[in-house]
Amino acid sequence: MTWENPSKEELKEILETKKTIAVVGLSDNPERTSYQVSKIMQENGYRIIPVNPTVDEVLGEKAYASLTDIPEEFDIINVFRRPEHLPEVAKEAAKTNARIFWAQQGIVNQEAYDYLKERDFTVIMDLCIKVVHAVLVTK
Repeated sequence: MTWENPSKEELKEILETKKTIAVVGLSDNPERTSYQVSKIMQENGYRIIPVNPTVDEVLGEKAYASLTDIPEEFDIINVFRRPEHLPEVAKEAAKTNARIFWAQQGIVNQEAYDYLKERDFTVIMDLCIKVVHAVLVTK
């Protein structure tokens, strides 16, 4: 099955109802896209949980080495990793209670998509969460 994103209505509902985002690959470097996107989402009322084994804290939030290390519930897994890393991230995602997997713009991996869809995930690929939020969610 070829990957396909949810409808605009579904994306809007996700962003209006799900407020905690675990960001895989979140850098503590303000020049990086992951930092910039996450900062804007945080400014728009979302709780950001950094997932990066090489940092202790990002955007004032404690960072975790992996999704399975996060001790609290989260709604969305937003991924800033290269496409070849997505199957590994997908397998880890399946061990959490979150069921929304969002790969950033330019990131697509069919193997990860199929794996997650088989496990009842909502999968979004090749879309920037910040851009979708700006277009679909009104303040």
